[in-house]
Amino acid sequence: MRGCERGGDRGFVTAEAAVVLSVLVAFTMALVWGLLLVAAQIECVDAARAGARAAARQDPADAVVTVTREAAPPGARVTVAREGDRVRVTVVAEPPLLSGLPFEVREEAVALAEETVGQAPGAGEGEP
Repeated sequence: MRGCERGGDRGFVTAEAAVVLSVLVAFTMALVWGLLLVAAQIECVDAARAGARAAARQDPADAVVTVTREAAPPGARVTVAREGDRVRVTVVAEPPLLSGLPFEVREEAVALAEETVGQAPGAGEGEP
């Protein structure tokens, strides 16, 4: 009778292992992609801060973009804008791997321009 009981269970362990292994592989890939996404976001934060510091020191625009791109993930878009007495640097990057997904990592940093430090608030806004 033992042979009959076991005969009905053949292949179940293999099928269960195949399902569990595929789920574990998918879960591991999602975790790795999430870690890469977080790493890209940290790179964008660092790049935006470095660019904002360079722009606040009145470095040339080309130098600001170069400094920002060196710290940013590959292929990142960099925008530098002046808003009154502040400079704003924005870094936008596609996530690594699976770049076909509609996700973007976007970080901004704002700094006070050094030339305006010590002036009355809003004093530099009307100047061209």
